[in-house]
Amino acid sequence: MLRVGDLQRSVAFYERHFGLREQRRVAFPEIPRTLVFMAATGDDGAGMQLELWHEPGDTVAPVSHNGHLGIGVHHIDEFVAELAAQGVPIQQTPRALRPGGRRLAIITDPDGHELELLALD
Repeated sequence: MLRVGDLQRSVAFYERHFGLREQRRVAFPEIPRTLVFMAATGDDGAGMQLELWHEPGDTVAPVSHNGHLGIGVHHIDEFVAELAAQGVPIQQTPRALRPGGRRLAIITDPDGHELELLALD
């Protein structure tokens, strides 16, 4: 679950850059709170989902080093270059943390949450 400051902005970010689609939306108007569950395009919702949590006026504390979201991607160099071209902040370009290790990059979403991108190939 990621708390987000602007629900529509976050939904658009994960749709555009990761191909996720809204599967369902649950509103709690009495709180007020809205939860949006997103899954990969073509997924019927039975697989992994990302939950976006929004409360109007809530201060969002970015998730970072001690608890970030990791996402596996193919062709990490091209993927990160495309994100950069579209204005997504890149905190770390793709590199291996140790010799022969898996390559990773770190970006931030619109709320400043760190997303670790892990090379799948």
